[in-house]
Amino acid sequence: MASLQRHIVKPAGTEVLYDNYHFAPATRVGDTVWLSGQVGIDADLKPGEGMEAQARLAFEGIARTLAETGATLADVVELMTFHTDLRGEIEAFAKVKDAFLPDRFPCWTAVGVTQLAAPEYKVEVRVVAVVGSGSA
Repeated sequence: MASLQRHIVKPAGTEVLYDNYHFAPATRVGDTVWLSGQVGIDADLKPGEGMEAQARLAFEGIARTLAETGATLADVVELMTFHTDLRGEIEAFAKVKDAFLPDRFPCWTAVGVTQLAAPEYKVEVRVVAVVGSGSA
């Protein structure tokens, strides 16, 4: 059996997370990719205004990180989301999710939480992807 190598993925601009907070933005082993949770912040680390903007920024960050691993959003097989207002904003989140994942829907678990890393964050999104699985 061939040994599988773990590859830590640190897209440009995320090195500070790895160095200061000691976690990888993504890890790839074989064709499977695990992404750490993404929040809805822009390049200046400012959160989007409202759920739709934050969800869009989170999915854009996920797409960029997946590209660094050789995967795409079509390769996402599992989605886990953490919401500070699950019942009140799930429809706004789902609208954005469906724009980024319009078909071949992944497994999805949505969890309501009391807080995220900063009080202005509304949602955190993490995914698992299998490289090349979305092209079939």
